[in-house]
Formats: sequence, structure tokens, C-alpha cells
Amino acid sequence: MRKLVVFGAAAVLLAGCASITGTGPVGNASVPQPAKSTDLDRYLGKWYELARYEAPFQRGCEAVTAEYTKNSDGTVRVLNQCRKGSIDGKLKSAEGNAKIVANSQGSKLKVSFFGPFFGDYWVLDHAGDYSWSIVGEPSGRYLWVLSRDPIPVQEKKSAIFARVRELGYDMNLLRYTKHGHVSPAGD
Repeated sequence: MRKLVVFGAAAVLLAGCASITGTGPVGNASVPQPAKSTDLDRYLGKWYELARYEAPFQRGCEAVTAEYTKNSDGTVRVLNQCRKGSIDGKLKSAEGNAKIVANSQGSKLKVSFFGPFFGDYWVLDHAGDYSWSIVGEPSGRYLWVLSRDPIPVQEKKSAIFARVRELGYDMNLLRYTKHGHVSPAGD
């Protein structure tokens, strides 16, 4: 039997379940609607997780990345990877598919890693140049802060986290992700 590990933004499937069961702390009791539309073609590509709200299915993950590519049918292939235990730990991967929610201006997606079961993935805000993104879901229990650069300059990082705070998220619940020396291209 193959064991599947789900982590990072892939966890949105479980986030939908958690909102029903009430597990985990709520980091934002009033999750805002996405701040702007999202151009899927510009959102595609590789993202590095800067921080997240920790969840059991993601515990111990470092060097977390998410890569989005468009499928021929218009859906999105999602490939999440992390290193278990440390930035040099064993590589774990999870692959899924996402589809844009109608009338969401591209900012709300449904993601599936387990057949017909889909979870919410909301692009709450992003930079105009798509250099960073803040992702959440309706329960307020899950949050991912993403960047195109695994280690952005401090000024940019401060601005991103200031925006997270402005959106109403509890900064004390953030778990910062470690990355080794990696170029933005992933070399």
C-alpha cells in the first residue's frame, strides 16, 4: 500500500474537512474575500512557501514548494514538494488537480488530491507582478504565504507579512519555512 503525504498548499483539501470538524486553531475568524482577480497564466509556475499555519499533515516539512502547470483541459496540475525533517531531508511529493471556481475572477480554486474530493484554495492577495501570494480558505484555519523567491530581501518580506496582518491573520500562529541556498530558478 502506497502512503500519500499531503502538505503545503495541497492541504486545502483537508482544510475543507477541518472547517467541518472544527480541528485546529482559527487564525482569522473573518476571512476576507480575495482582494483582486488572479490571472491564472501569470500565477502558474513555481512558488516557495515562506510561512504557513502548521497542520498535522504538514508537520516537519521544510523547503516547501508548489508548482502549478496548466493541463490541456484548462484545469491545473498541482505538484507540492517538501523535505521532511530538515532542508536536506527526504523529498516528499503530492500531485493533484485544481479548477477555477466560476465567477471568482480566477482567485478561488477547488483542489483535489483524492479523486472527487475538493478543498478550497483562495488567492487572497498577490503582488501585481506575481512575486508573492497569500493563500487561505474560508475556515481561517489554514494560511500559506508564498513567494517566487525562496529567500526574498527583507524589505519585500516585511511588506508581505504586513499584508498578512492587514488581512486579519494571527501572526503568532505562523510557522516560518526554512529553505537552503536556492536560486529563484530552483537551481
